Amino acid sequence: MQKLSESPVDADGRAVDRLVIERVTIRDTPPPEVPPFSTESVEELAAHRAVLETSLGEIALEFFPDRAPQHVRNFLRLARVGVYDGMAFHRVAAGFVAQTGALISRPAALTKRQQGYVTNLATEINDTKHVKGILSMARGDDPASASTSFFLCLGAAPALDGKYTVFGRVVSGLDVLEAIERVPVDGEAPRTRIELARVRVERIK
Repeated sequence: MQKLSESPVDADGRAVDRLVIERVTIRDTPPPEVPPFSTESVEELAAHRAVLETSLGEIALEFFPDRAPQHVRNFLRLARVGVYDGMAFHRVAAGFVAQTGALISRPAALTKRQQGYVTNLATEINDTKHVKGILSMARGDDPASASTSFFLCLGAAPALDGKYTVFGRVVSGLDVLEAIERVPVDGEAPRTRIELARVRVERIK
């Protein structure tokens, strides 16, 4: 195409030299992409963990796909396609939660592919309690409005039990979570940006 665009043309825009189409080949249309983590069983989902690479250190998470399979699939999928790359912890409430995953905290716009994987989730309420280190999904007033934003509990939060979907917990990096909790805030907004550079997906089994 580049060479065709550089071919000399006359005053009417017609090619000066004869450009011949020698052959047309019909190829099969590539099949649509299978969304990441759409076919794994509950056992296979449980064989993965995610590592939050933050500006204060790494936090490793394990998942509860037996309790909230769609939330686990969604989180792993968004992490795998890079939706969380470059975000920040935008809310820190000491003793309560540290929250990240909000699209407004991401300086770069999502690609078309990434946008295609951002969707709302119905709740998968389970009896897991919100205690320190628990991973749970944030949402708006609509119970089915969870999308990308999630939080880590900084202490017991019984008021959230039965209302928000718990889908994992911290297995290492509690010291990093505690460092995030100590960051000075204005209200609940950190004064210094706490970067979520990347969420790295690892297979552990």
